[in-house]
Amino acid sequence: MARTRLPQRRKGAVFDSSLAIINIVLLLIFFFITTGSLMSSRTVEVALPETTRLPLDLLPDPLLIVTGDMAMLLNGEPIEKGALSDALIDSPTVYVLADRDLGASALLGLLDAEELIAVEVQLVTLHLNTEDAPE
Repeated sequence: MARTRLPQRRKGAVFDSSLAIINIVLLLIFFFITTGSLMSSRTVEVALPETTRLPLDLLPDPLLIVTGDMAMLLNGEPIEKGALSDALIDSPTVYVLADRDLGASALLGLLDAEELIAVEVQLVTLHLNTEDAPE
């Protein structure tokens, strides 16, 4: 019996991932260069909301007004700290009108300390018309 030899296996093509990695790195470098130059060229300005004294019947109910010294008024009546959750027992939503100079962290800290459970908090902002603006 004659023995026949099987042909030798060809080695499969090896995928070289270095080219793909280089392309991804270059794309990331271009992305960060482009966005970095766009972001640094703009200055971000924040316009603080204007607060004025308005009749309470024009605003949503129940309205919690937080003054600059962290005093709270619920529908125009002063309310002690810690008593807000009891006062809102029948209200699923409270509308908050905060003083313009009150920082966001101070307002969030005040509302967090009140431990409002199942009460949706919505911020009230006032739009100042250009014809109503002080000159």
